[in-house]
Amino acid sequence: MKNIDISEFKVSSSISIHDLKTEYNIGISKAEIKTELKKVRKELGKIQDVMYAHGKYAVLICLQGMDTAGKDSLIRELFKDFNSRGVVVHSFKVPTNLELKHDFLWRHYIALPERGKFGVFNRTHYENVLVTKVHPYFVLNEKLPTINSIDDIDDDFWENRYEDIDSFEEHISKNGTLIYKFFLNISKKEQKNRLLRRLNREEKNWKFSPDDLKERALWDKYMEAYEELLKKTSKPHAPWYVIPCDDKNTSRYIVARVLYDTLKTYTDIKEPELDDDIKANIDIYKKQLEKE
Repeated sequence: MKNIDISEFKVSSSISIHDLKTEYNIGISKAEIKTELKKVRKELGKIQDVMYAHGKYAVLICLQGMDTAGKDSLIRELFKDFNSRGVVVHSFKVPTNLELKHDFLWRHYIALPERGKFGVFNRTHYENVLVTKVHPYFVLNEKLPTINSIDDIDDDFWENRYEDIDSFEEHISKNGTLIYKFFLNISKKEQKNRLLRRLNREEKNWKFSPDDLKERALWDKYMEAYEELLKKTSKPHAPWYVIPCDDKNTSRYIVARVLYDTLKTYTDIKEPELDDDIKANIDIYKKQLEKE
């Protein structure tokens, strides 16, 4: 596999959103990147099989990014060699009436992967400090006891949200969930190109919504919100990785490598050992079947 230093993408200190890369040169051709991705995702598939049998850890993959950043296609390409029983994808949309009757983390908690499985959150609990921060009036839909107007949504409110999210992640981490958070960092120029492709290609028109342009107009506010959450919520038990994604093939490969390079360090993830009695009688069981 092509060597890359995954620590280069990990958020471990204070960052400036404007300094984060949206492009990354691995030093190989597009065809070679696709070949390397095939290799690493096959290895990830093997790890997932062992984790499924082992049943000690779950893996939660959180994907955040602006519209057109490539979340859906990354999921499609990354998990091609996984057993379908071992990975579950959740795409979180606008909260339903039922979800709004619970705290903001409830719908994410009940969607967590069980031990032995990979869970993917396509958009995540961080929407609650992204979309709601850019559009604070959404918070009023939660009918919180201490929030009666937008004026009540102050800095302390957001600090409490960050703390709640951190506590949530720390809790599930202590209970066996390995957390990977990826911010797919697309440039405004590349987003424009991808939106135009959606409009120019008839078969892609269904992906476009006029709301995409309304949200694009708020780009700077979203970048401020991303910078804040990356600073406050990248922790050892739940680190953020900023993935340059102006080139989709490169971003898929980097995400795959982050997962593979870190998961292979868990030396306690092993297939369960056979019971001694079963192991001692393997040949007997074979002969029994062969006689049928």
